[in-house]
Amino acid sequence: MREIMAILPEAIRSILTALPSTVKEHLEEIRLRQNQPLEVRFGQQSSYVTPTGQLTSTASKGWMFSAEQAVKLLNQVSQHSLYALEEELKRGYITVVGGHRIGIAGRVVLDKGDVKGIRDITSFNIRIAREKKGAAQKVMPYLFEGGKVLSTLVISPPQCGKTTLLRDMARSLSYGSEWASSRKVGIVDERSELAGCLQGVPQRDVGPRTDVLDACPKAAGMMMLIRSMSPDVLIVDEVGRAEDGDAVWEAIHAGVAVICSAHGADIEEVARRPMLGNLVRHGVFARYIVLSRAKGVGTIQAIYDQRMKPLEKEKIAWSS
Repeated sequence: MREIMAILPEAIRSILTALPSTVKEHLEEIRLRQNQPLEVRFGQQSSYVTPTGQLTSTASKGWMFSAEQAVKLLNQVSQHSLYALEEELKRGYITVVGGHRIGIAGRVVLDKGDVKGIRDITSFNIRIAREKKGAAQKVMPYLFEGGKVLSTLVISPPQCGKTTLLRDMARSLSYGSEWASSRKVGIVDERSELAGCLQGVPQRDVGPRTDVLDACPKAAGMMMLIRSMSPDVLIVDEVGRAEDGDAVWEAIHAGVAVICSAHGADIEEVARRPMLGNLVRHGVFARYIVLSRAKGVGTIQAIYDQRMKPLEKEKIAWSS
């Protein structure tokens, strides 16, 4: 929270400081919308916050985020230079020190049909990046066979910890572990969430043998890393487009293991999508890891092999 507090205007900082410690420890998002009450998300619930830092379900009792505060926040995040953030504004979010991501919304500026940037920013979603070193410890033994890293698909509904799990997989593979020696890891971090890069430097610990392409489209990035960095393992978040599937195929045929994620509740749901279904049917992935919130964020719901046979039946949660 120290890194987040440093970029917030004093009025917001003082309110969040007064939050109950149990809330601050599990804070996931701080949502600020112009002329609307301050909202926080923690654990599996959301609540408005009063001017004294108390939680309330009544919107009218919440502290109202004003246009003046929106300008102050934007100035502090950008260090009074929006021009320096022009490329990030096009993507709809800003990454700050610590790898925390601030989603933004407002008036979109178009140039010949393409997004040029966002002006009159009125909404901010501050997503707190938390490292959970050891999050992948329970699944790592399942990712190896005959000394080789197995291509794996992590399936997860939103906000169930898939990015945290992928990050720790990268860290574990890069450092090496009791299950295998260290590997060269390549991360394509299209939305700056996995490594949380700031000016190209990872703010999260993704390991000493890890190379990151930040803010790069997944399909193009996978091919770039294969050609330039010769990774043993590629890690990417949220594949879904047809070109992503083509890139996964290319990587597999080049002898590179791919560990990636997709939104979904189970394998059946994911397999119904054209691109992912094609990869599943052709046995591209030797392991499937399904996440849920059954025992809190990061619950390992199940682990399956290439034939969809369960390898792990007992639910495990790394968040508890």
